[in-house]
This record gives sequence, C-alpha cells and structure tokens, in this order.
Amino acid sequence: MERISWDEYFMNMAELASRRSTCLRRQVGAVIVKDNQVLATGYNGAPKGTPNCCDLNECLREKLHIPSGERHELCRAVHAENNAITQCAVNGVSCKGGTLYVTASPCNMCIKQIINAGIVRIVAKEMYPDEMSKDMLKQSKIDFEIYSPT
Repeated sequence: MERISWDEYFMNMAELASRRSTCLRRQVGAVIVKDNQVLATGYNGAPKGTPNCCDLNECLREKLHIPSGERHELCRAVHAENNAITQCAVNGVSCKGGTLYVTASPCNMCIKQIINAGIVRIVAKEMYPDEMSKDMLKQSKIDFEIYSPT
C-alpha cells in the first residue's frame, strides 16, 4: 500500500475547507499544522453573524470590477488564512513555528498576519496575483513553495 505524503494529506484538507467558502469570487481553504498535527482550519467568508456574499447574492469587488490582487479592503470576507490564525488565537493555541497549507497564496493583508503569527512555512496550491504579497514573502524568512503532488 502506498501512502500519500504529509503535504498531500494537509493540502487535501485545505481543499476540503475551501468547499465551506461563502465567497462568490474565489473559494479558499487553509490549514495550519505543527508537528504533523492540525491546529486550525479556515475558509473565506463574512465575519460571524454577518451576511455572506452568497446570502446577499452580491460581490462588491465584482460589482466594482476590481481585479484580483487589488483593493482587498473592499471584500467583506475574512480570508481563509486569517480565519485559521484567529481560530488558533480563540482556542489559545500558538501557530508559531507552524506550516500553513492554503489553496491560493496569501494576499498582502494575510501575509502580514502570517509573518506576525510566526508561521515558518507556506505551501500553496496556486499563486494569487498580488505583487506586494510576493515582495513581502521574499523579504520574510518564511519557506514558500507551490504544492506539487507526487
């Protein structure tokens, strides 16, 4: 019997988390792992108790024709990475030294929190078109790789 790798295992979890997304534009899932143990998961959606874009049947960024990678402050969703980091905080679990598996590389708003949370490795399924995020990632000491299934 051939077992899947840890990276494949956790990326599959991130992909599953993305299926909970309430975003009309891009469904993203994230998993934070340390020592091969899941610390938290997240997906993009509106803050607790507020309507999701899918409930409103409207995406403000789409309505305003804002390209991917720009004007993140106009998105009503909390991004998957931020939701996972927040889940760690709410549960009193440190993600310092952990690995983040995410279905799309982080935007510039998320990469700031990831750096400050002490995450040391990011494995992303695909690149998100955000030049500022790419620059900040290069300047950080975070190991970054695009997931490549074996």
